[in-house]
Amino acid sequence: MRQHLIFDADDTLWENNIYFEEAFDRFCEYLDHSALTPPAIRERLDAIERENAKIHGYGARNFARNLQQCYQLLAERDWEDEHLSEVAEFAHNILDSPMELIPGVAETLADLAQHHELTLFTKGDPEEQNMKIDRSGLRIHFDHCAVVKEKNREAYLRLADIRDFDLDRTWMIGNSPKSDINPALAAGMRAVYVPHPRTWGLEKEEISEAGGKLVVIEQFSSLRDVFLPCTE
Repeated sequence: MRQHLIFDADDTLWENNIYFEEAFDRFCEYLDHSALTPPAIRERLDAIERENAKIHGYGARNFARNLQQCYQLLAERDWEDEHLSEVAEFAHNILDSPMELIPGVAETLADLAQHHELTLFTKGDPEEQNMKIDRSGLRIHFDHCAVVKEKNREAYLRLADIRDFDLDRTWMIGNSPKSDINPALAAGMRAVYVPHPRTWGLEKEEISEAGGKLVVIEQFSSLRDVFLPCTE
């Protein structure tokens, strides 16, 4: 039976968080704090990001703002505008990072699109996310692409209403328990969890009781085993 397959983008279809981690490493080197270790600095930055995400959302440009605020908080020297500009550039450089698809994504999406309705559902800055979608070359596989500020239960229900999805035949596929798996399950959908070893820390949480509606796979190409008809 034809299914509605909703896909996360960052760290599900292509690498993303590794570039934010590289920017953070450069930030720590630049900060050169005499006492705080990178994990301790990360805690401060996480707190800033949690609060700012409620107002500004996500993406490289917002990450630049977060790094600037973290620098102002932790710098052991009098900071000037040029310091903040250099810190922001660590984040802005993310936008020029190579587009690296997760292994098996392009071929698997092409196969799935022949049998099911595919939707790309991602959160973040619309301009940044649409740029990445276009650079990936994957837009052709999707019947619909949507960029939202936050992916919560309400956002999934709105998407299902707009697209007239039958929730029992709708699957969310992604690497983030917080934004992909748990809110989709809460909305009455099914889900496929594809763990990524470098998932952003703020996207991690315990996966809710799924009541048989959750499938866990180790690699993206295994979606063929879940959703494609057996040819034997």
